[in-house]
Amino acid sequence: MMILIDRIELNPRVCNGKPVIKGTRIPISVILEQIAEGESWDTLLAGYPELKREDIQAALLYARASLDNTEVRAAHA
Repeated sequence: MMILIDRIELNPRVCNGKPVIKGTRIPISVILEQIAEGESWDTLLAGYPELKREDIQAALLYARASLDNTEVRAAHA
C-alpha cells in the first residue's frame, strides 16, 4: 500500500496544497468525484493520458486511509 501512496504528492505550490497525483496537477478529489459519478477507470485514463491505473488505485487508498485516520505518508516537495 505505501508504494501506491508514494504516488500522491502534497505541495503547497501545487493546487493550493491539495493532494494530487505526483508529477501532475490532478487532484485526488477530481478522481474520486469522477468515480463517484460512475466514470470507469478506462474513461478516466482516456481523459487524463498522464494518469496510470496505479494512480487511480493510489487515490482510492489515500481516501480510505484518510477516512480511517491512519497515517498517510504522501511525498512532500
